[in-house]
Amino acid sequence: MQAHETDTSPTRSVDLTTWRTHALRFEQALNSVVLGLQPQVRALTIAIFARGHVLLEGDVGVGKTTLLRAAARLLGGAYQRIEGAVDLMPGDLLYHTYIDEHGQPAVAPGPLLRHEDALAVFFFNEINRARPQAHSLLLRLMAERGVNAFNRDYQFPHLTVFADRNRLEREETFELPAAARDRFFMEIAIDAPEARELQRDLMFNTRFHDVDALIASLPHGLLDYAALNQVSQAVQASVRAELALQDYAINLWQALRHPAAHGITLDDVDMASLVAGGASPRGMAMLMRAARCRAWLEGRDYLTPDDIRVIFHSTVAHRVFLSPVYELRRESIVPRLLDAVLQATPAP
Repeated sequence: MQAHETDTSPTRSVDLTTWRTHALRFEQALNSVVLGLQPQVRALTIAIFARGHVLLEGDVGVGKTTLLRAAARLLGGAYQRIEGAVDLMPGDLLYHTYIDEHGQPAVAPGPLLRHEDALAVFFFNEINRARPQAHSLLLRLMAERGVNAFNRDYQFPHLTVFADRNRLEREETFELPAAARDRFFMEIAIDAPEARELQRDLMFNTRFHDVDALIASLPHGLLDYAALNQVSQAVQASVRAELALQDYAINLWQALRHPAAHGITLDDVDMASLVAGGASPRGMAMLMRAARCRAWLEGRDYLTPDDIRVIFHSTVAHRVFLSPVYELRRESIVPRLLDAVLQATPAP
């Protein structure tokens, strides 16, 4: 149905074809600074255009920080970064104290408040090194894109939160609470490339040895970060889901919540007591936001089962919470559970 002249929907003022070109250039630029991470770069691009926050997880030195710094540069806008530490407190994100030139104590805005509503990217490095108190502030920041400080509310309408987590070290680290993990639109696993030629390039091409110069080579502000909210709304409104596809997505949700009732089995697992919670309505809505964005990047205005399958793990895995007896094994169980759910659910 064609829109009337009085239609004020986002698609009236957003050229999605041009923006898709911008998105693919953004993706291409990221792939020029990290090698062998095309699926992860696509997932990050989807999250950004779906207006979601992103957590990267991987071993030491595999490119997590490089990828997020590169994305921040391409987005433009104000950028702030903080390092997770065992003594980091919420106030460290909001303000810092110092002695001014007159020898008097003074207070200045911290990294989160320094640019106010112009803040485009807030990068929390080594997030699992921060205490739960800092995670609590981050939860509100991600949920509401705002915080309260100095007796006023600060809003960050264009903010994207990036975080990374080192999966190897466990000492002096703190697990993110379920509510905070659920606020991350995606958790993306980053691994070192296995292809021999990519390994050769990373080892011997000196271009990849100076990360600061590598990132500086990217165009600053390739995307207009302030327009992304409107673009995201237009993308979501432009991609349709046929009834058969809707039924498929609901069947996946039901199988994920009640795997035993859907005939799903895993070795050495009591399926009836496996899933303690998660796969919430909010989480499944985020799954569909990601799927619509993926369809748009693929040049379609309709959803297919593959749009859901491709982003199923990165969007859903961190939102499934297991019974305590299985939680310590979640890194091996949850991927198998999601694979089994996809395999057991017929696609239209």
